[in-house]
Amino acid sequence: MTLPVRGRRVALRRFSESDADAFARMNADPVVMATIGSVADRAGSDLLLERIGAHHDEHGFGLWCVDLAGECIGFCGLSIPWFRDGVEIGWRLRSEYWGRGLASESARLVLDHAFGPLGLTEVISFTASINERSRRVMEAIGLTRDHGADFDHPALAEGDPLRAHVLYRMDRAGYRALRESNRPAPPRAEPESAR
Repeated sequence: MTLPVRGRRVALRRFSESDADAFARMNADPVVMATIGSVADRAGSDLLLERIGAHHDEHGFGLWCVDLAGECIGFCGLSIPWFRDGVEIGWRLRSEYWGRGLASESARLVLDHAFGPLGLTEVISFTASINERSRRVMEAIGLTRDHGADFDHPALAEGDPLRAHVLYRMDRAGYRALRESNRPAPPRAEPESAR
């Protein structure tokens, strides 16, 4: 991906050291982490940033910083899950930026990259079944729930309210169909009588 990639309001770019404070605030926010897992202390957040960088270096793609007017407001991108096959699209934004369509805008940029330059044949996404906000983003960007692929997350204990996960997916044909359906209609020719 040639970075930054710009949407209407956000840009996707690699993380820098100057993003660490905002990134740590997001990961320490109990509102953000309520449907993801435990809040992270600064050391844990910094370690996650290191892992994000290492994933980019190893695979040539990863989670990108979501930049709004020069400020890190979260991440969106692609990763390879440690416990299953596939490439996952995921996002996390600071709670003060929720409800503005910024996650969906960022995720659409990532899908364009996944099915364009990266040439992926499929992208998956999953979250705790109770994470309604993330599920709405998945549906807004055109992913389809695969009911037969729902699963219990292997890192979470039985009885944990976040253990039950839902899985959504999109393949290249679905992406192309979505892009075609979102193209603006060509202008209609006016009938002679209207000229």
